[in-house]
Amino acid sequence: MATVTAVRPTEGTSGNQYTDLQGRERCIYLATPKSSKAVWLTSLGPKLVWGNQETILPISKAAMQSEASPRIGQLSVPKKNFRSVNDGVKRIHVYSCGRNSVIWEVSPLAMKGNASHRVSELSRFKIPPAAFKEDRINGALSCGRESPIWEVSEAAKRAKSRLRLESLAKEKMPHRDYQPPREIESIVSDNAKKAIASARLESLSRAKSRPEGPFRDSKWPVSDLARNATATPRQLELAKPKGLVDGYQHERPVQRDISRASRRTIATTRTVDLARPIMRATMDHVQFNPDAFIVSDGAKRARCPPRIEELAQPVTRS
Repeated sequence: MATVTAVRPTEGTSGNQYTDLQGRERCIYLATPKSSKAVWLTSLGPKLVWGNQETILPISKAAMQSEASPRIGQLSVPKKNFRSVNDGVKRIHVYSCGRNSVIWEVSPLAMKGNASHRVSELSRFKIPPAAFKEDRINGALSCGRESPIWEVSEAAKRAKSRLRLESLAKEKMPHRDYQPPREIESIVSDNAKKAIASARLESLSRAKSRPEGPFRDSKWPVSDLARNATATPRQLELAKPKGLVDGYQHERPVQRDISRASRRTIATTRTVDLARPIMRATMDHVQFNPDAFIVSDGAKRARCPPRIEELAQPVTRS
């Protein structure tokens, strides 16, 4: 299978090299990483690539031969794995998708343990007040929730409806001017079937006739009168091209000779300063700042003014 490589356009070239790409070539061009624009004149230090094991600065021999302190050794100890070796792999993959189960086995010590007074108090269910009267039995059907269907009392069955209830029970009537929708297939009457079209309808129903082209050839003969015709003064005036404005100067040529005075000129000190390139550090060094969290001595000796102390006070709300 042939591979297609897309090259990013270099500086000074037009962008048509990548706008003309389509399909798979366009995807390959967009997937290629962006090339670094750093040059030797503006870059400082070696080129760094984040994510590797190379250090930014070389490590000295003294640092390589030094011994770690007890604190560093304590911090370098890995975290202890409290999961047993025999049950570790089984518990993770025995249920689903590599996730351990929410329900785990209870140890024998926990089974023999006695609950404290506080745990027993928290595990006691909520007791309803003394004046509470339960009208319906909860939990008789499902999950402790009441059923929306309940038994109707005999008194409610024998009750007579009032006029207001009967009026509310009536369905909503449509508007008096409401007309039902017509059927999709309308029935054609017998008179419409036996009708005869008039001459006007037949003329309107006749398709428009168009002559077949081409109507005129691209080349046609010119008559002798047109060849011998003379243009009028008005036509000659209109045929004149638009002139240039007084004082118009033509554009200079792209390549022109440099005068001797320009060759002998010496640049001023200000021009030399402006022509000197700006030395900027690369983004690899700018992003890594080892002194980012160091507080300066001036900030340590600074005193807070009364206004900042007033603004730092928390808002008191009643």
